[in-house]
Amino acid sequence: MAEHAELLAEMPAVSRMSAGERLKHAQRRLAQQLKAWARLEKEARGQRGDNDGDTDGDNDTRRRRRRRKSGAGGSKRVRFPVSVRLLEAAARSDLEEVRQLLSSGASPDLCNEDGLTALHQCCIDDLGDMVTLLLEAGAGVNARDAELWTPLHAAATCGHRHLVELLVARGANLLAVTSDGDMPYDLCEDEATLDCLETAMAEQGITQERIEEARGAPERALVADVRALLAAGADLDAPGARGATLLHVAAANGYLEAAELLLRHEASTGARDEDGWQPLHAAACWGQIPLVELLVAHGADLGGKSAMDETPLDVCGDPEVRAKLLELKQKREAVLRPPRPPRRTSSAGSRGKAARRASVTERSQRYRRAQAREALVWQRGHRGQEDEDEEEEDEARRCPQDPPPLSPDLVPAQTLAELKRQRAASKQPRPTPPPHICPISADPPPVLRLTAPPEEPPAPKQRCCKVM
Repeated sequence: MAEHAELLAEMPAVSRMSAGERLKHAQRRLAQQLKAWARLEKEARGQRGDNDGDTDGDNDTRRRRRRRKSGAGGSKRVRFPVSVRLLEAAARSDLEEVRQLLSSGASPDLCNEDGLTALHQCCIDDLGDMVTLLLEAGAGVNARDAELWTPLHAAATCGHRHLVELLVARGANLLAVTSDGDMPYDLCEDEATLDCLETAMAEQGITQERIEEARGAPERALVADVRALLAAGADLDAPGARGATLLHVAAANGYLEAAELLLRHEASTGARDEDGWQPLHAAACWGQIPLVELLVAHGADLGGKSAMDETPLDVCGDPEVRAKLLELKQKREAVLRPPRPPRRTSSAGSRGKAARRASVTERSQRYRRAQAREALVWQRGHRGQEDEDEEEEDEARRCPQDPPPLSPDLVPAQTLAELKRQRAASKQPRPTPPPHICPISADPPPVLRLTAPPEEPPAPKQRCCKVM
């Protein structure tokens, strides 16, 4: 029997196999497992025989009593249901035993707990003779298992072309849709088998419109059921098989129209099935991105946990759906996060900017006034006005902060040291301030006034000859 670590190690290689190769690999593993169980059972039976030889008289007495009871009531045997016996005989390709079971009244459509019939199993195992026997006995060619697979889906997936031709000849539905929305030709990877299916579809006149109509039939049926429940005033959250509600079914299968109708009439996004799954768990598990967005928009709990403490992120296997769930979770956290208080800003910077703006404005106003005065100077053409302007310039050169000179009578008495300092200072040459700049005043220098150049008298004419 293969160890768990060995099975995990070979998973990458199995994932790269085709459907038919994976099926054969699984059959080999099953045969190895059955052989190992038979060996273990034989060893255990031998150990029990050895122990029986060493038992004492009390154990012999108990065995005799059991034998007497079994003799009185008949021998006890383990009996399996007819469905199990039929499936097991068909899987072993025991034609004789299958004929006996069918002749004794067993139905060829008996199935196991997953809805798998003997015809499904024989199409998977490529047992052509058994398929023919079951079909002749009246087995349903369009029988469906728990996931709505038909025998044609099984034969097409495994690439058994001759079985596909046989099933199509017996009336298999080429447009049968599984619970995942797949038709037989969607699941076929073998080129020859796919050509056979497409040829059969063309012969039956199947168009793309019919294909799309067949794909949408399950959702339309669910929408009709929901409308009927609404008309009857029934509970939309009533649990069905395994506790799943209609919203669970719509979320798992990607039925957007049905889900919108249910949510519009206040179907619960928090309803749980027997495993504790909410509809968002089902949508995340089966990779239904539009349903994930729709459920979250209607308040589905992104952190809801199932009976096994699994969130929708935990049961999601598709990287694209997982990225969408993380994005929606971040958006919801950003919306629910309390707003931050506004930051206080210092007013020093703004005051400085206001002061700079004010100083620039004042300087520009002074420049405009100076330019206006210069324009007046150019407009005045007489000499007397120029004299007045020169007097004004002399007044401007004088600093207004200088106090008026004091009369000698008002000069206060000075000490000898002060007189010496004044005399020494008078001997040093004083720097000449630049023109139009007051050495004491802090005001900006006045604008240089320009005057028009005086007109020179024309030069006297000289006579070029003595005639003039």
